[in-house]
Amino acid sequence: MTDKPKIGNYRYRILALLMFATTINYFDRSIIGVMAPTLEKMFDWTNKDYAYIMISFKVAYALGMLFMGGLIDRLGTKKGYIVSIGIWSVFGMLHAVVRPGFSVIGFAAARFGLGFGESGNFPAAIKTTAEWFPKKDRAFATGLFNAATSIGAIAAPFVVGWIVHEDGKNWQIPFLITGLLSAIWVFLWFKMYKKPEVHPHVTKEELAYIQSDSGEVENEDKLPWSKVLNKKQTWAFALAKTTDAVWWFYLFWGAKFLADTFGVNIHNIALPFFVIYIMADGGSILGGYLSGVFIRKGWTINKARKITLLICALIILPVAMVAITDNKWLAIFLIGLGAAGHQAWSANIFTLASDVFPKKATASVVGIGGMIGAVAGIVADAALGSVLDQAGNSGYFWAFLVAGSCYLIILGFVHLLMPKMTPLDENLNQIEA
Repeated sequence: MTDKPKIGNYRYRILALLMFATTINYFDRSIIGVMAPTLEKMFDWTNKDYAYIMISFKVAYALGMLFMGGLIDRLGTKKGYIVSIGIWSVFGMLHAVVRPGFSVIGFAAARFGLGFGESGNFPAAIKTTAEWFPKKDRAFATGLFNAATSIGAIAAPFVVGWIVHEDGKNWQIPFLITGLLSAIWVFLWFKMYKKPEVHPHVTKEELAYIQSDSGEVENEDKLPWSKVLNKKQTWAFALAKTTDAVWWFYLFWGAKFLADTFGVNIHNIALPFFVIYIMADGGSILGGYLSGVFIRKGWTINKARKITLLICALIILPVAMVAITDNKWLAIFLIGLGAAGHQAWSANIFTLASDVFPKKATASVVGIGGMIGAVAGIVADAALGSVLDQAGNSGYFWAFLVAGSCYLIILGFVHLLMPKMTPLDENLNQIEA
């Protein structure tokens, strides 16, 4: 009796690189949120000033999502990802040269470039996952690399607390660290990445497993944007991505909320962020795993994804109570619960794009959805900055109320737009069952 050949696991090395890139991405974007209370004092910013700087990032992120998604589909994952991380690394380091005399303009300009470059991370990562994993494993794989967002967010307060003084001394150093990390990643990616069909380290058995539920091999014809934009499935995904505004609220305003409400400063923010983002990590991994379990039980992809999204939306509801509690650790736990639910939601939402669309359109669809999510974040930042300057901390009540309740409403509309999640072929025509 012959031994069964091993499938091989090179796809998990590629997944590890996606996790590394996403960690760098979120470390870079989280630094300013952690240092926000200190930078506000150093540079005499108002809440509106800070909101404008955050809006600059999101405007560029929205524009970049449209550009980068299409660019990655045209250049391919290998080259497109390198372009993205190169841009965000340069602008991330440029934060360190901003001077007090033009701090708002300088930080806004640096954040704009950072946002434009970082917008390529998720289109590239989702496209890579679609290339390297079968549908039944994609939500779990997405959950794993999506969990790296929390690793970056956790690392930021520890690094900042270790290096930066409470008066702001050494504030430039954390912005420079990611340049070195990015250079290491680019070297590894360039050396290791090829499509699985042509990769010398992918066995025939592993390739067969990767392609086990992919259907027919796609042609290489490029899809015009007009065809992608014309699909209601694109807008179902984009609507689901408006919840990005909630995640960015935790990321960019969370430290300010804890400082304004409970007096948490730059040296004791690390533990609260650790709790919040460890919970978020757990949510990302478990959320991706759960829908895979349902699929293996014989559920349709439509049922498995949507039931998982419903569970996520219900878990998130209690975050609406954060602003009415006077207990710091209860508030931190509730934010962590909301972050966990969001990351589980996000892992499954990202997978919707590759469940429905052919691989060659995935980055474009993710880019369009990311652009809509960034626009939602821009509106939220502008509103919150104004409310906090006018009404003080009571403005957080409305922010957390929306953060807790919006997922259920959005899921209802997603189901109306895409009731069956029927896959589209390589020309974006519906595949008959």
